[in-house]
Order: sequence, then C-alpha cells, then structure tokens
Amino acid sequence: MLKDITLGQYYPQESVIHRLDPRVKLFGTFLFIISLFINDNFIGYIASVLFLATVIILSKVPFSSMVRGMKAIVLLLLFSVVLNLFMTEGEVLVSFWKLTITKEGLYTAVFMALRLSFLIIGSSVMTLTTTPNHLTDGLEKSLGFLKVIRVPVHEISMMMSIALRFIPILMEETDKIMRAQMARGADFESKNLIKRIKSLIPLLVPLFVSAFRRANDLAMAMEARCYKGGEGRTKMKPLKYQGIDRVSYLIILLYFASIIAIRVIV
Repeated sequence: MLKDITLGQYYPQESVIHRLDPRVKLFGTFLFIISLFINDNFIGYIASVLFLATVIILSKVPFSSMVRGMKAIVLLLLFSVVLNLFMTEGEVLVSFWKLTITKEGLYTAVFMALRLSFLIIGSSVMTLTTTPNHLTDGLEKSLGFLKVIRVPVHEISMMMSIALRFIPILMEETDKIMRAQMARGADFESKNLIKRIKSLIPLLVPLFVSAFRRANDLAMAMEARCYKGGEGRTKMKPLKYQGIDRVSYLIILLYFASIIAIRVIV
C-alpha cells in the first residue's frame, strides 16, 4: 500500500513534459482541476480524457505509475460513489428494501468517480515529471506577486518542497519499521479490523520519533549553512520561459476554453 502512493515521487525521463517550465505545469494542473468541476456532461469528460491521455503519452511515464496512486483513495472513491448513488433524490430507476437509485444519483456518482480519478492522475503527472526543487521554484515564482502584501512566499514554497521530499522518505521508514516488527511477530494483515488498528499503535510511535529526528537534523543543517530565508538569495538555474512553454500555455488555454464552450453549448 505504501508503494502505491505516488505523491512526492519523481520519475526521471527525457520528454517534452519533463522539459516544460514548472510554472506551466502548475498552471496547467490548476486549470485542469477547475475544468473537471466545470464539466457537467460526457462530451466535456471525453475532451478531458483526450487532453490527459495526450499529456501522459508525451510525458513517457508508464501509465501504471500514475494509476498506482488511485489505490490510496479507493475507499474514498467508493464512499463518494455510494453516497451519491443512494442519497440523491430524483427519477427512480431501481428501488429495493430501503435503498433507491435515481437517474440523477447515477449521473452524479459517475461524474464524481471520474472527477476524483482524473484529479489524482492529473496531479500525479505533475509530481512525476517535476523535481521537488523545480516545483518549489515554480511555486515561488508563480506566487511572487503576493510578496507585495508581505506573504512569505519563499518560506511557504520551501515548506511544501520539504513536505513533498519527506513523503517518500517516511514511506521508506514506515516500510522498514513494519518489516522489523513483522519479523518479531506483529500482524499487519489480519482480517480483524480492531487487531489491525491496535497493531498500528506500536508502528506510529517509532515513526513519529524518526520523523522528528529527521526534521531536527534538517533544521540544524540549514542553520549551520546560515539559511535565513529567501531575501537576497540567488539561484543556480533561474527559471526562463522557452518557446515550447509559450505554446503550452496557449494549448492549455484552448483546452480550458473548449471545456467552457462545451458546457455552454451542450
């Protein structure tokens, strides 16, 4: 289960998507997520599928690596689908016992499943094709206008970058602790839900201790290198837009405009 979490993981590859400026990918992901909630018909979702499929093909990242992240939200997905399926009022399609499936509930459940699935896969494309350093630089540049109202953009970006970097590290640490405790007789795969919850308690304590220790080591390392925030700092590789980035912006805007047009016309 831990290996199925793709957030914070980077997949090195030589592709057009990997070479794009991180600001373009952040902007594209943001508009793509908005478009998912604007969509209210299947034609719009077909356009989203085509757009997402094209990006995945161009990224050269195996589709299985992106779908792996879906396993972490299966329960949330099922809960949302069931809730919308049986709790939405409207034209009755099927009725048995105290449960009723309506036409509106079926549509809402399908759209909700598509939205959550595309949202996870679309976000995975960005994280799998962008290093944490580039993601931090892109976020800092994108939110640079907030510095006018004294928002600590650099510090916020740094915190997000560190959090993303810690995710795979903590997953690896959790896996090591689980293996060590399983060798000592711990049962993490019991079918009894109460036993599984109890078995997680001795896992969380050493995991928190390890996380705090790593955080303390990182803080000491940053202080030893005289880190004082983003004021006056320069970058080895400053972000610069290329021709392909401008074309990508145009394609993203055209996609978003087509989604709005489909919603208005259909």
